[in-house]
Amino acid sequence: MDRSQPYPGLADRLELRGIRKAYPSVVANDGVSLRVAPGEIHAVVGENGAGKSTLMKIIYGIVQPDSGEMLWNGREVVITSPAEAQQLGIGMVFQHFALFDTLTVAENIALAMPHDNPLNELSERISDMASKYGLPVDPSRHIYTMSVGERQRVEIIRALLQKPGLLILDEPTSVLTPQAVEKLFQTLGQVASEGCSILYISHKLNEIQSLCARATILRGGKVTGTCIPAQETAASIARMMIGEDLPNYRASKPHAAGKARLEVEDLSLPTTNPFGTALSDIRLLLRGGEVLGIAGVSGNGQHELMQVLSGERRPGTGSIRLDSKEVGHLGPGKRRELGLCSVPEDRLGEGSVPALSLAENVLLTANRGGATRAGLIRFDWIESFARRCIASFDVRCSGFNALAASLSGGNLQKFIVGREILQEPGVLIVAQPTWGVDVGAAIVIRQALLDLRDKGAAILVISEELDELFEIADRIAVIAGGRLSEGIACNTTNRDQIGLAMTGGRLVQAPDDGGAHALAL
Repeated sequence: MDRSQPYPGLADRLELRGIRKAYPSVVANDGVSLRVAPGEIHAVVGENGAGKSTLMKIIYGIVQPDSGEMLWNGREVVITSPAEAQQLGIGMVFQHFALFDTLTVAENIALAMPHDNPLNELSERISDMASKYGLPVDPSRHIYTMSVGERQRVEIIRALLQKPGLLILDEPTSVLTPQAVEKLFQTLGQVASEGCSILYISHKLNEIQSLCARATILRGGKVTGTCIPAQETAASIARMMIGEDLPNYRASKPHAAGKARLEVEDLSLPTTNPFGTALSDIRLLLRGGEVLGIAGVSGNGQHELMQVLSGERRPGTGSIRLDSKEVGHLGPGKRRELGLCSVPEDRLGEGSVPALSLAENVLLTANRGGATRAGLIRFDWIESFARRCIASFDVRCSGFNALAASLSGGNLQKFIVGREILQEPGVLIVAQPTWGVDVGAAIVIRQALLDLRDKGAAILVISEELDELFEIADRIAVIAGGRLSEGIACNTTNRDQIGLAMTGGRLVQAPDDGGAHALAL
């Protein structure tokens, strides 16, 4: 059977003709046409800001197009709300989750179901679905207690429970282990074989090559081409996305790690909610001029580790030293004064205030270098800083007065990471630095981290993107069940071993002498 047309002779499940959507400062979609066959897994790829998210929101009824036509199973339709989309059989898993924090998993899913469902019966269905697809979720758990990765599981299960005819997935594997990605791909293949079409949005080009039958490429709001990903290389797809070859990482000069910049000994942190992860016996040594990567399945203590290292929470026991100074009792502001900056994983909920401009968002953290004087805000300084960040990190926006909420996820991420790097910290802690970021923007962010490292800074990267850690980290450790393994050199292990350790296994190191030993978690 032709992979690009799984059900020949049938009408397309979805067809878009000349879709256009313009905003005051940008044309998000400019005459976009797209066809998805029944049972086809179809990729939509493009840079951050290329118009992918707007197009998906139009299909799902969140945004109304200015012009163009949409056909569903060969019949023209106008979808004015997500409820109408769901009635037609369209489900969507968002990159930025649409969940109510104060409700439980079951209560959130109940809101999306077409009919009233007793919570106890729905909870059983959720548990069955979670078990079937390897996406562990407790139906009685409140959303506010969950990490980004755990919330993503809820979104996927919610969409699958609706048995959609078209499933839209926006960056679904951004926080999954390699083993979990394989399981998800098996699930998607099964769903597609039963006739469900899938629109797959991802910046991981290797995933698109292995999973998707066809791909539509967007650039600047326009379709610049279609392809069969399996017949392309990652480089050729990226070239279609950005219009040129991807830049290479600038080579770093060989260097040895410097003095200890961040030291953690015997640290514990009790959990503050019944679904949190307590940290136990955390030991960590981070030196200047190195990147230490921490891998782990979401929900294993990464969020708590970020909180206790940044100063948001104080440790229960143990020591945190920054440049030999004890800082465990200090809050975030005092630690920043001593040279520690941080980037949280949730760019909209913690890293920025969406309703404020980019210049105003500078004040959240970058307020040591002249942002205020005698208690008054120096607007010229913060505007200049915002301009420098926008230029240095190629943030696509209308200017420093653009609201944070108006930026695409990847462009907002570049701004937040750039805001911290431009402060030239001695220690930088970054969680999920390139989550939902296109391949070109990821290179910009990773290169900036490497450049900062080469200036002598110590960098801690918490990421579930293993390829990312192997690209930029000098050493890698694994967090599982609130415990942190010893950091080992990246060239002595591989992504499969790390992936197994992330699920509670043992991290195997192959030393230079050809032997091997295990590091217990």
